[in-house]
Amino acid sequence: MKSTDRFTDKAEVYAKYRPSYPLEYIEYLISVAGLHGDCLIADIGSGTGILSRQLLERGYTVIGVEPNDQMRTVAEQTVKFDTRFISVKATAEQTTLDNHCLDLITVAQAFHWFDIEQFRLECQRILKPNAKVALVWNSRDMSSDINKESAEVCQTYCPNYKGFSGGIEENPILFQQFFKDGTYECKQFRNDLHITLTGFLGRYVSASFSPKETDKEYKPFITALTKVFETYSRNGNINIPTITRSYLGKV
Repeated sequence: MKSTDRFTDKAEVYAKYRPSYPLEYIEYLISVAGLHGDCLIADIGSGTGILSRQLLERGYTVIGVEPNDQMRTVAEQTVKFDTRFISVKATAEQTTLDNHCLDLITVAQAFHWFDIEQFRLECQRILKPNAKVALVWNSRDMSSDINKESAEVCQTYCPNYKGFSGGIEENPILFQQFFKDGTYECKQFRNDLHITLTGFLGRYVSASFSPKETDKEYKPFITALTKVFETYSRNGNINIPTITRSYLGKV
């Protein structure tokens, strides 16, 4: 399956259950990237527009570059009254954007799907001189028991599971290869999720690696996750320790 098709049939659940990014991260990004009101941002691999919306709310013009039709359509419907959102059907490696037009590139939960070298070259083409690229993930804090047990469930019932976010956080050399001179700033922000059983299951069903309802693994996957929820929940809610991980630099 092509990476651009991995979220087909998952757009609605993705938009509903994936978390946004903490205000502290948004403030940090604006400050360190030196953004002002006239800046143009491309959110590449923008999906259902979760980060795009947060940047639009701060008054910036955002180009959402997304190849998956269903994900892109959800984003367009969500921000259809905001004329500062420009939706583009294209890939990260061939964005179709103009040369040296961007003040910032953001990539939220998507970098691990890209051809990293081709994307690096494309960033160099479309960024203004000295502009930066921001890579960000909402990552499960794997020091917590609940996330460890949930990972074991995924390993058991999800044939396509290779670690959360494709296991990219376990391979920092990719960031060194991507950013100019191997130099980048890494920051972490707490973003713990407090959710019900419906939200807990939705968070996992929205993952690219999770089985679909028609797959034989689906029902045992849901049953096992429900047991994890019941073990750790209090009064019908659960806390998922989550860290927003940011990687920012020039390319």
